[in-house]
Amino acid sequence: MRCPFCNNDDTQVRDSRPAEDGAAIRRRRSCSACGARFTTFERVQLRELTVVKSNNRRVVFDRDKLMRSVQIALRKRPVDPERTERMVSGLVRRLESMGETEIPSKVIGELVMEGLASLDTVAYVRYASVYKNFREARDFEEFLDDITEVNSPAE
Repeated sequence: MRCPFCNNDDTQVRDSRPAEDGAAIRRRRSCSACGARFTTFERVQLRELTVVKSNNRRVVFDRDKLMRSVQIALRKRPVDPERTERMVSGLVRRLESMGETEIPSKVIGELVMEGLASLDTVAYVRYASVYKNFREARDFEEFLDDITEVNSPAE
């Protein structure tokens, strides 16, 4: 593993332990050249996924990009980072187990919205505002009316 600080190829593992409920291995490493310490994670990847964008462009699936978008939606919300990590890991497992190597971005967006709805409703609305491309306040009102109708008990 290359040191992210000095690019030296010689790093040593100082500590390894399971992470993400056993879905990954967390390793603490140190660089023999500059002495820096850093953490790496190893995850099982069942298959190489490709995201098919709405314009039919294809890009390699990036778990970190998915995590960043979820974290942006959850910014300043009282959600435990471990719950966020579990949600993203579960989402990636679902994508990998679909049996397809090419996944439409729309499918990923819907799965993220489903996951955020169960984590935090404010984050769900934030993500939806970008995902569904809200242009004005009326778009928020209509979306909130829709989710309020779905979540309200029948009379």
